Amino acid sequence: QVQLVESGGGLVQAGGSLRLSCAASGRTFRSYAMGWFRQAPGKEREFVAAITWSGGSTHYADSVKGRFTISRDNAKNTVYLHMNSLKPEDTAVYYCADAPWDTSNLRRRNEYAYWGQGTQVTVSS
Repeated sequence: QVQLVESGGGLVQAGGSLRLSCAASGRTFRSYAMGWFRQAPGKEREFVAAITWSGGSTHYADSVKGRFTISRDNAKNTVYLHMNSLKPEDTAVYYCADAPWDTSNLRRRNEYAYWGQGTQVTVSS
């Protein structure tokens, strides 16, 4: 059973930065990609960013492009989300997720089989 554990959330002022981490364990094979999603109160969970393990191809939501960077450490089975120039509208619970198989659409929640428990990010104005 794959387990994903997020860390690094917290409270930050607008314009500040945070780095989220997601450590994966329990694998018997390398998955295809990892993604980050977020869910604000009263809203649906939305795609933020994704990265493939092999090749490091990255994908971003338009709302975070240029401010957030996703990266991975294959040796540590860990994915990071570096968040800069944070805005109050970035406030949400952030989830990492594992996409086990090759897919052409990493923005879709259904492509991900395993999810972390989430970490809260709060950006004050």
